[in-house]
Amino acid sequence: MMSRFRQAVEAKEFLITAEVTPPKGGNPERMLQMAQSLKGRVHAVNITDGSRAVLRMSSLAASVVLLRHEIEPVCQFACRDRNLIGMQADLMGAHALGIRNILALTGDPVKSGDHPKAKAVFNLESVRLLKLIHKLNEGTDFNDKSLPDGELDLFPGAAVDPQLDSWSGLQKRFEQKIKAGAQFFQSQMLTDFDRLETFMNEVAFQADKPILAGIFLFKSAKNARFIKNNVPGVHIPDEIIDRLEKANDPLQEGKQIAAEQVKMARQLCHGVHMMAVKKEEVIPEILDLAGVKPVEDVKVPEAARAH
Repeated sequence: MMSRFRQAVEAKEFLITAEVTPPKGGNPERMLQMAQSLKGRVHAVNITDGSRAVLRMSSLAASVVLLRHEIEPVCQFACRDRNLIGMQADLMGAHALGIRNILALTGDPVKSGDHPKAKAVFNLESVRLLKLIHKLNEGTDFNDKSLPDGELDLFPGAAVDPQLDSWSGLQKRFEQKIKAGAQFFQSQMLTDFDRLETFMNEVAFQADKPILAGIFLFKSAKNARFIKNNVPGVHIPDEIIDRLEKANDPLQEGKQIAAEQVKMARQLCHGVHMMAVKKEEVIPEILDLAGVKPVEDVKVPEAARAH
């Protein structure tokens, strides 16, 4: 049976996903609580795979926990920690366990995380991982040998950063991922919506694949400054930090900023990917502030159809 997320992609609905972090330990209860709070408001819950090279429960295992509770996951899958054999084995296992949506990532460098002495693998990177998934879906392995026990049926997506400094590099990488088989794209945290509009009009429109704008909840000015100073490639305008600084209730102001960004994204692209670290339960409130209906009633706006 086709996944709800894939159905929504093919029906050109306005897509909504939200990021939830796996536990750092063996108890998935908090992760599950956060994911359950999103039921009916998102098409799928995105499970991170060692984001920022910080140790967490396997994204594959965490995705299975969600499936057992009838929550559809997008399972992030990073190349950093697996060799060719391990990647193919895990993708076969994901398929057998009912996982269908895979976000193909290269993975953050080990030195940025909490285990700097760990050995990075990077046998592949995201484009070649997408090509590998295509092969497995066709019934062959990396060496073009047939899979005697059946092909896979995975729905692969990829990351994109419309705010990348190198426009030619962004375009080239995006086109490579399309050619390799990416069926949807999730952006990094977005704050420059003029840049997103240019990307949609000059690059993405030719591909006819959905782009989900990354919307991040800033909980305070201190939180925004920390991210700006410590997360590579993040652009946070001073205007946002000033608003949070002056607000009587910074968290509420952060929700309002996120809701405004969701509204802008609805006019430009095909969906949003919500990120509210340790505050995932407020995502439905942000969507309400933005006027986004529960997923059963969501219709894609005309502006997004044009892309």
